[in-house]
Amino acid sequence: MAVSFSASAKAEVCRVLPAKRCCALAECFGILLFCNNFTAENIKIITESREFAQVLPKLFRRAFDMRFDSCPSMEAPGKLVFQIWDGEKIRRIMGSFGFDPEDTLTLHVNYPVVEEDCCKASFLRGAFLAGGSVTDPGKGYHMELTTTHQSVARETNALMWEVMGFPPKSARRGGAQVLYLKQSEWISDFLTRLGAPVAAMGIMEARLEKELNNKVNRRCNCDDANTSKVVEAAQEQLSAIRILKEAGRLEALPAKLQEAAKAREGNPSASLSELAGMMEPPITKPAMNNRMKKLVALARETDK
Repeated sequence: MAVSFSASAKAEVCRVLPAKRCCALAECFGILLFCNNFTAENIKIITESREFAQVLPKLFRRAFDMRFDSCPSMEAPGKLVFQIWDGEKIRRIMGSFGFDPEDTLTLHVNYPVVEEDCCKASFLRGAFLAGGSVTDPGKGYHMELTTTHQSVARETNALMWEVMGFPPKSARRGGAQVLYLKQSEWISDFLTRLGAPVAAMGIMEARLEKELNNKVNRRCNCDDANTSKVVEAAQEQLSAIRILKEAGRLEALPAKLQEAAKAREGNPSASLSELAGMMEPPITKPAMNNRMKKLVALARETDK
């Protein structure tokens, strides 16, 4: 089965494993705020990415020095589910982010966890791995992050603006909050910042290819239009010459006009430039155009 562009981008992001514990903690924070379930009773992370599933236990060991209570088999088909239900583990995790599971818990981005620039990028990397997707650039430009927490979406929006210099748009989809980008340059910059330069380059290459195809199509359309105009003009000129012949007026015209009429009759598909080169001596394209206009005008007078 072909690997999607989004899956390839996530696989590339997974090659970047945080060297510092603070960055591992920030990346886990992004994962948990954008994962399927992060409550005082249960943590559940579901993914289809094998690469993400392989690095996830390493991240949790580096950040919290703990293991998941339930891990999937890497050979299992379909979605892979990681869970923690041990109360003490959940309290330790939430305490790392300044949350108290005993209180009524409203999740949000605790800024001290993402104070350093390296930690900000790690947080966004985790958010993308757990709740992100990016469309194949051959079909369109769309990257999004999805969370069920309104405060998290609002604060991540501000964080992206701070880190990237541009704000994502936001929308509601069912009970979820969606942050999304549709500009190819912004998506490319975002993926580069996450550590996926190959995916970012794929977006820019797709954009250049589309621009080139559009330019070629415009040129072809322009050429087609010009060709149609040439054919229509030639048909009008041939019709004028026929009218003048039938009326017996062509032989009475000046030699230059007779020469032009003969050249057109013998070369019905030639352009004005080509006809101009057939004159003795050769003349300019505007001069040839004037001769043809004169023939058409005389034919109209004759046909009245």
